[in-house]
Amino acid sequence: MQYFPQTPQSLWIETETIPHFPTLKEDISVDVAVIGGGIAGITTAYVLMQEGLKVVLIDADELLKGTTGHTTAKITAQHGLVYHELIKHFGKEKAEMYFKANQEGAELIQTTIEKLNIACSYDQHTAYIYTNAQEYVKKIEQEYAAYNKLHIKGELKDDIPINIPVKAAITMEHQAQFHPLTYMHALVKQLDQQGVMIFEHTEAIDIKEEKNIKVITKNDKTISCTYVCSCTHFPFYDRAGLYFSRLYAERSYLLAIKPIKAFPGGMYVNVENPTRTFREIIHHNEKLLLVGGENHKAGQGSLEMQHYEALRHFAKNTFGIEQYLYRWSTQDLSTLDNVPYIGPMTKKHPNILIATGFKKWGMTTSHLAAMLLRDYILGKRNSYNELFSPIRFEAAPMVRTFLSTNLDVAKHFVKDKFDLQNQNICELQKDEAAIFRIKGKRAGAYKDKNGKLFIVDTTCTHLGCELQWNSGDRTWDCPCHGSRFNITGEVIEGPAKHPLTILNIEE
Repeated sequence: MQYFPQTPQSLWIETETIPHFPTLKEDISVDVAVIGGGIAGITTAYVLMQEGLKVVLIDADELLKGTTGHTTAKITAQHGLVYHELIKHFGKEKAEMYFKANQEGAELIQTTIEKLNIACSYDQHTAYIYTNAQEYVKKIEQEYAAYNKLHIKGELKDDIPINIPVKAAITMEHQAQFHPLTYMHALVKQLDQQGVMIFEHTEAIDIKEEKNIKVITKNDKTISCTYVCSCTHFPFYDRAGLYFSRLYAERSYLLAIKPIKAFPGGMYVNVENPTRTFREIIHHNEKLLLVGGENHKAGQGSLEMQHYEALRHFAKNTFGIEQYLYRWSTQDLSTLDNVPYIGPMTKKHPNILIATGFKKWGMTTSHLAAMLLRDYILGKRNSYNELFSPIRFEAAPMVRTFLSTNLDVAKHFVKDKFDLQNQNICELQKDEAAIFRIKGKRAGAYKDKNGKLFIVDTTCTHLGCELQWNSGDRTWDCPCHGSRFNITGEVIEGPAKHPLTILNIEE
């Protein structure tokens, strides 16, 4: 009998050792402060280092433990059914720019691998989008027409090389995949060897805009710099951009398995719900399979373990499962028009740059972001600036998504205030959580596997929405803006900056 993993663990993090770095303990001065130790931040630091700039890279936790360590690691410009919509809302020229920009991001990965001779299982494949839902057949046909207009190499098909029902599919040739942390380890090594200062467990909490910018850390240290690159999920400094209302968070899930059936190659994702994505990886000369999907808004949807169970059922029926290896989930941010925000935070903050909203396609867009931020800092003209500018406004898609996203926030803000369970706190079983009312306060209680209780005030410290229990990752998640907290109330993911209040167990 094969056992399903009881706790979440990313294959990438488990199979690659990233070096650790100290906490910032003194005030420093640099040309550029890069905030965020994921693929966008590290790549930005890397390309700026190559230009001879003095750079510091800091992360609130440890390098590559966030979204980068939990990705599917597809290097592709096939970002779902995006190109027909881009032509419709932005025009053919900008849609073509989007494709070329992401191709350049993919090319930077390939050239960096070749330059540094990185053995990271890089391999090129054909990418497939498919559907078995009749209502999406026309959309795939429209996407294929967009490919032809933009001279994107691909084919329209009525099947894929996997034995599952398919009504239509579209391919994009010469895309790629790799082991993201092995690749990033090589870049971190380069940064360290070339004298770039790297600090972990160093949280940026504020900026003082004086003659020089001063980044203030949680332990009250100062980084003086000319430019700040915020390469975090939500920008850590958001005085005027209101990015919490212009981004929305989605969770998705992944299994790593040893399949019974041979896999024919390629990278696959469907377009209908429930979402499904799968691709092969080679690890220690053994062929494994990543099977993912089950997307939903953060803090919403069914119990998280049900999403894992749905993926397990799909994987078993489609590929057969010889062994379960890992399971994990991730959280991605999308913008109002599904085009990332890369550039100055606002017109009034030209030296505070952000890179966020990569949706689920951060491998290419992170490298694109690094090149855009580099060129902006160096004063070089980049033809992609306008398309990815955070201060752009395209009325049709952005207003519609802004209204629907924030109406959903308002719905959860009101409904969840009154959403309680009638269970007695003493009846909690081990490894179980529930929501109660303690002296008028909405509280969340979790009993760990040893029987110890952890009780927190479940009101999100960002804007006061009520948190929901995530049984898959054992976290408290916000359904409004995607903040996440661990069982002791500490912030795992923003936009929240402050921990939850711990409630006295005697109450």
